[in-house]
Amino acid sequence: MSIKLPPTETVTIGTLEPKVGFARRTLRTQAFQILLVLLAIVTIFSFLAPDTFAQWSNFRLIIQNASILAVLGVGMAYVIITAGIDLSIGSVLVFSGVISAIVMREMGGQGWGVAAVGVLVAVGSGLAWGLLNGFLIAKAKIPPLIVTLGSLGMALGLAQIITGGVDIREVPAVLTQSIGYGNVFGTVPTISVIALVVVVIGAIVLAFTKFGLYTLAVGSSEVAARRVGVKVDRQLIKIYAMSGALAGLAGILSLSQFSTTAIAGQSQTNLNVIAAVVIGGTSLFGGVGTIIGTVVGLFIPAVLQNGFVINGVQPFWQQVAVGAVLIIAVYVDQLRRSAALRGNTQSLWRRLLGPGNSS
Repeated sequence: MSIKLPPTETVTIGTLEPKVGFARRTLRTQAFQILLVLLAIVTIFSFLAPDTFAQWSNFRLIIQNASILAVLGVGMAYVIITAGIDLSIGSVLVFSGVISAIVMREMGGQGWGVAAVGVLVAVGSGLAWGLLNGFLIAKAKIPPLIVTLGSLGMALGLAQIITGGVDIREVPAVLTQSIGYGNVFGTVPTISVIALVVVVIGAIVLAFTKFGLYTLAVGSSEVAARRVGVKVDRQLIKIYAMSGALAGLAGILSLSQFSTTAIAGQSQTNLNVIAAVVIGGTSLFGGVGTIIGTVVGLFIPAVLQNGFVINGVQPFWQQVAVGAVLIIAVYVDQLRRSAALRGNTQSLWRRLLGPGNSS
């Protein structure tokens, strides 16, 4: 984008920021800084409990516990990059798991045929909620906070009405044995491999495709995105639909891992995922974010909870620690954005006024 100056001079905004080397740029990223914090936490707990915490079996448990949140985090990262929010993912996870469990129970059987139908039903249920959220946000112009807060209540309420508030525990054995408790190469949890595939695809799409570029553009400036031809409404609907579909996938993964719908067990899921995404460097103001940073952010609460339990510290301190890190992360993001804005403004005026006239 260029600013036309009379009579013929132009200033290209894209060249205002000074070029910075890859190493320095990496060191400045919030995701890298949070990775250093994560490594410091792991080091401290490993020193305090070397015989229990610093063991592969324990790290495997941490990875497995973070896997479902990682699937949700990919969708949430895309949503927050657009300067939106999705508070409904925990309830959509529960609703999708409930509908899937009922369908599989009515079909009967324990084989992959029934399980495959259950997976499709769960993802389809989540997709339907995501499309509803996206349509109301993009077309009806209702703020994302209100829409997803409403769908949070509706999805959870419908799940409780359908089940009478009683968890469904009839889950095909193939799901629990092959996915919930299954391993790849004998040591890596299957559920974590599935989450890794979702994370890798999400990272590639965000970094190297038009869909990812359009997502960042919408978050940076919706008005500017419309002016350059991005179909913003369609993009938002796709993003919220993706978030819903991934919540549905997380629902079937949760069903596989716990062998129950766990209706009352997801009350903090949406807040934990949002905190992880923001801690990982995705800006609540939109336009900035990475999937890798989201994954790093997810492991902060997972490691804290595990380390506190092993060292005999009340797990409630996890909420205090994560809350503090979240506030610090948002504050750092605000400082970074303010500094970038000041730098761009000063560079622009220097270019406009010319040498010797910057005062």
